[in-house]
Amino acid sequence: MDIINRAQTIPFTTKDGSEIRELLAYRNSSIRNQSLAEATIAVGTATQEHYHPKSEEIYYILSGTGRMKLNGELREVGPLDAIAIPPGAHHKIWNIGDIPLVLLCCCAPGYENDDTVMLE
Repeated sequence: MDIINRAQTIPFTTKDGSEIRELLAYRNSSIRNQSLAEATIAVGTATQEHYHPKSEEIYYILSGTGRMKLNGELREVGPLDAIAIPPGAHHKIWNIGDIPLVLLCCCAPGYENDDTVMLE
């Protein structure tokens, strides 16, 4: 049984500039076809616009307020919003609030730096 507590994870910075804690993936569990991570976007910052040729993503906002750009469309997002990001979709998220923007990222197949194409 794989149970990973957030406190057991080590944060790292992805190619898009967000701080990630990988909660479940093939690197630390029996999961093979997806990954789950917690991302934190600091106040006044944003990820760099990018896309994933292979992986689809779901962002689920836990706290904070953001502005999501998906294939050129802009929307404000906040707690309890789930955002579908298909493979190949250009995306970026800004923290427009006064507290860290914290979200869960689910990727299928699992997140890999090699599947991230930077646009900025």
